[in-house]
Amino acid sequence: MQTRRVLKWIALGIPTAFVIGIALLIGSSYVEHRTLIEEEQREYPAPGVLVEVNDEGDRLHVYAEGEGNETLVFMSGFGTSSPFYDFKVLFEELSDDYRVAVVERAGYGWSDITSSPRDIDTVLRETRAALQIAGERPPYVLFPHSMAGLEALHWASLYPEEVQAVISLDSVVPGYVEQSGEEPDVSAAITFLTRTGLVRNQPGVFESNFHAMQKGHLTEEEADAARTIFFRRLFTKNMWEEADTFISNSRLVAEHGTVDVPFHAFISNENEDPQWAESIASYAEATGGGSSVLDGHHYIHLDFPELIAERSTEIIENSP
Repeated sequence: MQTRRVLKWIALGIPTAFVIGIALLIGSSYVEHRTLIEEEQREYPAPGVLVEVNDEGDRLHVYAEGEGNETLVFMSGFGTSSPFYDFKVLFEELSDDYRVAVVERAGYGWSDITSSPRDIDTVLRETRAALQIAGERPPYVLFPHSMAGLEALHWASLYPEEVQAVISLDSVVPGYVEQSGEEPDVSAAITFLTRTGLVRNQPGVFESNFHAMQKGHLTEEEADAARTIFFRRLFTKNMWEEADTFISNSRLVAEHGTVDVPFHAFISNENEDPQWAESIASYAEATGGGSSVLDGHHYIHLDFPELIAERSTEIIENSP
């Protein structure tokens, strides 16, 4: 009888000890993660300016360099942890002739993770406010990547006097979203690993998943900084909310119809759905713009930075 009781306690104790051990591991990882974030933020401060964009004091990061009559505004696609480092290889090709600016949305890069909603009107209002407060004035040439195409088209529809042209980097257009029903992918598992800090223990996770690093566009020092941002800006709360509002945002943009601003597109052939290229090219043609299909990946600006910079210069110089 005594032996049976002991075995029963052992049977109950082993799973309990296992659960406690896992909880302690996760808890210690989270505490270490938060400590490292504070240290990393001090070691790698924002290269641009942090400006308050709403009454809650939420700040967005705006980086700008170069001189010129037009300001080229780079707008990142969904889930790009560090837009600054993602666009760096392209905007450096253009900053000798133009003013260039990267606006990092809420939950991206050095910008705050905020409680403001991710409907497209709020997102656009924050982007415009960030640029204006940072001292960056229109006319703008917008360079949206991927999902940011919706914000750029919304901008061109509501404030055409601010937008000289849109140069799309494999960015989505409303017609495609309605036809395909495609939505951004988010992962609960990766989100958990990121927020607990356990992602830091995954070998090569940054090198394998940050596209500018994959393409060899970062120096060792830049990689060190971008890695710290990756660990704290992977599937943030704001990114989850962007995914939730993607379809409704696209429908709102679609209601405007075709914009009266020239829309030019660099299209990747990576997407196997023929509707992707067709929808973007058709939209560009309807605005009086043009399109080029390039043999590259969705992060097309990392595959062809020199080519895109050269052709973008031609587009800008020939814009009315």
